[in-house]
Amino acid sequence: MADPTVSGYADALFAVAVAEGDLATVEDELFRFAQALRSDGELCSTLADQSVPVSRRQQVVEDLLGGKASATTTALISMVVGAGRAAELPAIVDALVERSAASRNKAVATVRSAVDLTADQRDRLAAAINTRTGKAVEIKVVIDPTVLGGVVTEIGDDIIDGSVRRRLNQLRESFR
Repeated sequence: MADPTVSGYADALFAVAVAEGDLATVEDELFRFAQALRSDGELCSTLADQSVPVSRRQQVVEDLLGGKASATTTALISMVVGAGRAAELPAIVDALVERSAASRNKAVATVRSAVDLTADQRDRLAAAINTRTGKAVEIKVVIDPTVLGGVVTEIGDDIIDGSVRRRLNQLRESFR
């Protein structure tokens, strides 16, 4: 079962984004910020460090996002950090993204790729996933340089590994 605190924050962030009329932008910006937190342990620990004054942690958010994200996104992240929930922010954002997709009768497909995907590539991938799984999906791309080529797709607990690394490993195994 989902953590009620995480779910509560996700519901609150979702409600604010909807009320501000900017759900798609806020959702995308929150997703990107959560990915940055996941990949930068120092940033995550700084924002979650209770010994650092709240105003300083919120200033870090302002410095990072000022002019690069919407005012709504910046305020929401600042609020979560100020509430001492920075460590849970990635989980909160994941829950928000799931809730947002569900509001459009879709599932979320997290796609790890070495490079960003074009809109056409995202559309074709979404159509291929729909054909393979029977699920209508929204694509969220995570840039992951460890993926040599191709993509690794996660839909809930299902993983579709279409990476070059996997194909090379399969080829290597076939020669043994």
